[in-house]
Amino acid sequence: MNNNMFNTANAPVNTNMYQQNGNFVGGNAYQQNNTPVGGNMYPQNNGNVGGNMYPQNNTAYRPVYNGAGYRLPKKKTKVTFNAPVTLSFVIVCFIALILSDLTGGFTNDLLFSVYRSSLLSPFTLIRFFGHAIGHADWSHLLGNMMFILILGPLLEEKYGSRPLLVIMVATAFVTGVASFILFPNIQLLGASGIVFALVLLSSFTSIGEGEIPLTFILVAILYIGEQVYDGIFLEDNISNFTHILGGICGAVFGYQLNKKKIKPQTSNSAVGSFQNTGTYY
Repeated sequence: MNNNMFNTANAPVNTNMYQQNGNFVGGNAYQQNNTPVGGNMYPQNNGNVGGNMYPQNNTAYRPVYNGAGYRLPKKKTKVTFNAPVTLSFVIVCFIALILSDLTGGFTNDLLFSVYRSSLLSPFTLIRFFGHAIGHADWSHLLGNMMFILILGPLLEEKYGSRPLLVIMVATAFVTGVASFILFPNIQLLGASGIVFALVLLSSFTSIGEGEIPLTFILVAILYIGEQVYDGIFLEDNISNFTHILGGICGAVFGYQLNKKKIKPQTSNSAVGSFQNTGTYY
């Protein structure tokens, strides 16, 4: 027994010692009533003592064992509904196409496409928004949903669910009304306007005060420029104007959100009439 140790109740005591193989050696622990007590020590021979320690003999690491030497329960892996607005929109689009297939396209004509029809019909107003949900076929749907599932969760995490919902609803309304006014003989449906809005919005994610990201310039040239070229020189079944307008909506919202530093928190008459169908985007 060294000079800095005394015996109380048959228990060696020392404010600066720890136990090894029955011998007490200086450290940062002490023993009373045969109960090892202390903070920073390393137990041996399966003795788990103290607060901040690493068990030996049955080796484990700090993340596996707690301070008393007991094994921590494993954290279970679970599937999370991580982007409610994005995922809900995708689910609704799938349901809309299933309904269209089951009804021979009737629900698309009634609710999920926009074209010139009477403003007195309540379905006309619904179609101003609903056209972004409808799709012509499965390849059309999957092409748009892939972009939305990639971009949507990232933007929803950055800006929040409510701002993203506002952007998607506003883009659908703007493109729907524009198509209704400017292209009376075209039936328009699809989420590509929203896709282009998300693409342009994503290019603003690293914007700073008084700055214009180079990524935004490149995206605008590649995506919007391509649509202008296709609209002038090519004739296809895709609404280039809606793509451009959707991209403009995304750019405007992206600039405003980052500038202000906003962070999260049926009858045939009802369907209307049109002359040229099948245009989608």
